[in-house]
Amino acid sequence: MENTIILIGGFYNLAFATFHLLFWKIFKWNKELKRMNFVNGNILQILNLSITFVFIIFAFLSFFYAKELVTTQLGNSILRLISFFWFFRSLQQIYFFGLKNITSVLFFIGFLIGVGIYIYPTL
Repeated sequence: MENTIILIGGFYNLAFATFHLLFWKIFKWNKELKRMNFVNGNILQILNLSITFVFIIFAFLSFFYAKELVTTQLGNSILRLISFFWFFRSLQQIYFFGLKNITSVLFFIGFLIGVGIYIYPTL
């Protein structure tokens, strides 16, 4: 059961990686980033690509090391850290966007799902 949940987590993280790679199109970054200064616009893109790579790392670990994540102390620590990442992201959703519209609430719930996926196998 735990291995299956972690595999689901792999797809969960791939979905967020894909979503982040679509930011240029979704948020019209080719136009919008030109309104920012050169440094800030590039920092934003670098941070987005970096977080995308983090999601790919989480997915890779979930797909290829699910057993080790569940059965070793190091694996359990990694699962807790991934869970904490998603918990921290859920708090950021409230701080930066609030819970005033349905989209923000859905993202908040979506991030809490990530918390559950990765904390459950450690309980």
